[in-house]
Amino acid sequence: MKLAAPLVVAFALLSQIQAQEVKRDIPYGEPAHERHVLDVYSPSGAKNLPVVFWIHGGGWQAGDKSSVQTKPQFFMEKGFVFVSTNYRLLPTVEMDVLTRDVAKSLGWVYKNVAKHGGDPQRIFVGGHSAGAQLAALICTDDRYLKAEGVPFSALKGCVPVDGDTYDLPPIIATAEMRAMLYGQPLPTFGHRQKFGNDPKKHLDFSAVTHVAKGKHIPPFLILYVSGHPDTSAQAQRLASVLNASEIPAKAFGVRETTHNKLNADLGLPDDPTTKELSDFVNAALKK
Repeated sequence: MKLAAPLVVAFALLSQIQAQEVKRDIPYGEPAHERHVLDVYSPSGAKNLPVVFWIHGGGWQAGDKSSVQTKPQFFMEKGFVFVSTNYRLLPTVEMDVLTRDVAKSLGWVYKNVAKHGGDPQRIFVGGHSAGAQLAALICTDDRYLKAEGVPFSALKGCVPVDGDTYDLPPIIATAEMRAMLYGQPLPTFGHRQKFGNDPKKHLDFSAVTHVAKGKHIPPFLILYVSGHPDTSAQAQRLASVLNASEIPAKAFGVRETTHNKLNADLGLPDDPTTKELSDFVNAALKK
């Protein structure tokens, strides 16, 4: 019996769903907290596959690990295990605690991802917006991952997407100067307050502060909206600091997009940023 076209499509979709395994809300921290959970997306029968560890955005105050759009499917089709994590948020905890949550989650991945078909020695770290700052920081300031037993040698690449806080002092000064020039009130909970009103903390939470030769910092692909002055400047600043320390880094700007659309389009066919991302991970895995 010949199946009708809609049934053929339905069976194909069902087969695709069955060809992957999704395990949600896996706890990674003790004592347990409702935000100490992550999701693991694995192709069926996965074994020793490279891993993508994704950090959601939301201004460090909001967001959820479920906000991954088509990225899990895209990476699984390329032969990756994809992990998306939650972490505690401002103002419930301070920024250093929040960052350690992300490092703890990656520590769980390093120790446990083999059970889900992943290779703990081939991990890519990525994130959007606030997640971009967190990704860049834990891939340059090795104190966070060392505390969780994760060596930088396990990191094969870092992909921050449209972050504006790789170098905090200039972005804080820019926002405050802009407000004063236009007679606007200063932010009441801007970057200065979120990262702690201490210049030393602003430097310490800046990825550029920790870039140095000989640390095994992984290659970077820094994606940004080319029409946005702040994320453009920050992306180019991070790339220049990395390259000056002989760490491969590329800042790739995208026209005719927005902060949220750039992230949502990652994984879509014919998306130029997706092609750039695909080329980046392919090249990193060959090294």
